[in-house]
Amino acid sequence: MLYSLFTWLKQEFNIAGAGLFQYITFRAAMAILLSLFIATVYGKRIINLLSRKQIGETVRDLGLAGEAQKKGTPTMGGVIILLAIIIPTLLLADLDKVYVRLMLLCTVWLGAIGFLDDYLKIKSRKKAQQKGEQYKKKDSDGLAGTAKIIGQVGLGIIIGATLYFNHNVSMEREVIPAAGATTVDMTVSAPNETIRKVDGVERKYVKVNAPITTIPFVKNHEFNYSRLISWIGPGAEKYTWIVYILAVTFIITAVSNGSNMTDGLDGLAAGVSAFIGVGLGILVYVSGNFQMAGYLNIMYIPNLGELTIFISAFVGACIGFLWYNAYPAQVFMGDTGSLALGGIIASLAIIVRKELLLPIFCGIFFVETLSVIIQVSYFKYTKKKYGEGRRIFLMSPLHHHYQKKGFHESKIAIRFWIITVLLVVFSIATLKIR
Repeated sequence: MLYSLFTWLKQEFNIAGAGLFQYITFRAAMAILLSLFIATVYGKRIINLLSRKQIGETVRDLGLAGEAQKKGTPTMGGVIILLAIIIPTLLLADLDKVYVRLMLLCTVWLGAIGFLDDYLKIKSRKKAQQKGEQYKKKDSDGLAGTAKIIGQVGLGIIIGATLYFNHNVSMEREVIPAAGATTVDMTVSAPNETIRKVDGVERKYVKVNAPITTIPFVKNHEFNYSRLISWIGPGAEKYTWIVYILAVTFIITAVSNGSNMTDGLDGLAAGVSAFIGVGLGILVYVSGNFQMAGYLNIMYIPNLGELTIFISAFVGACIGFLWYNAYPAQVFMGDTGSLALGGIIASLAIIVRKELLLPIFCGIFFVETLSVIIQVSYFKYTKKKYGEGRRIFLMSPLHHHYQKKGFHESKIAIRFWIITVLLVVFSIATLKIR
């Protein structure tokens, strides 16, 4: 909104200073500051509102240190994160860009699913309290797991279909001389062709709309999803859209659930997400900048740079939320925040064509999810084989295992942050490690 307003003021009246809004770096800085302001200043008001409405966390006795003190802490604080992302993006980003619209949709969609889940949990708890019943796990099941999955799959289909079929989603590749030729015809004969100057030399580029992603550590580091079904026979490539949408849906569902599982300690999910957001922001900026993409020999994605504003708001929202969520937490994000954070990270990675880096970027999410899968599978296997279930970890997800071992939750959270920083730096380094 402000971007469009100041663009109009610059064009019509040439007002001094209005041109600042044409610079992505300026708007990204403003997005961080505004999201921090919303999360810290208005976040406190939202926490007070949640407290007045008695929207507090009910804690089950899991034998973890400090869990009794968390009882009654306001939950659904993910609303703070959502507002701190959405408002700066609406004000400062170019809303005509398809990528910005997709990310706003992702934020609202998964935020709504998480909000509904939290609301149903709180509603069932209040009912149990009014009846004088003792709290039980079944009283807080919230939204059915199937309903959550359906919601996540629906979002995955929309994002996958948009990235595959929308004509505004493309990347640029340099046109190389044909076999036997030494030069390229520099005549622009199609709307998808562009002439650019690189190091003072004119080069010809063509826009390509294809389901391509980046393979880390490989010299020829591009992978076309159509290769997954090309072995079927001639013409199979026309069904690539099915494979691509399925892949996108799986990634979004897996990462959003991984983020949800990680949200179990004060400041853990928000801190990890902030560092991942910084890494994705760097990838988005260089992939959306023609000169930098050329220097790093990575695919240039037109109009991608505008996502830097969204990511800046995302990072600012996570850091601002930590003001109240760091140990001892004054508010929990609930599913309202955790589902949205994971979905946002997955969608950004897919848009920037770096989804195969997610197991590295989101190493903490991946390990947390894996620990739950291993624990449950091993317990069922041993119960069937020996008649008694056995466990590999003291408790899952993994952060609870370390709590059981006697580590303070703030130490666990900070060490997981440090691991995430190392993973993010390594992921960015893969741009040149081939």
